Amino acid sequence: MPAEPDQVLPVTEARDRFAELVNRAAYGKERLVLGRRGKPLVALVPVEDLEALEAIEDEIDLREGRRRLREWEAGGCPTVPLEELAARYGIDLSEPEA
Repeated sequence: MPAEPDQVLPVTEARDRFAELVNRAAYGKERLVLGRRGKPLVALVPVEDLEALEAIEDEIDLREGRRRLREWEAGGCPTVPLEELAARYGIDLSEPEA
């Protein structure tokens, strides 16, 4: 649901109150929308919200990848395991040392 113009905090005001707004998002779990002339530009959200959004995006990407792989294979196109390609082209798949 888009933010209403009266719920959009001007960027200039947010700059002056940045520490307070970070605390509201981090500890109060508030989602704050910042913008210019009432137009939303960005959001300041708790990191848990960002992590949840990224997990949802990862799940969507995984489902899409699996769907496309099924289509590829259904079209008679072969797949090659990564290990086979690495061996063929002399690529080392072991973890680099820290």
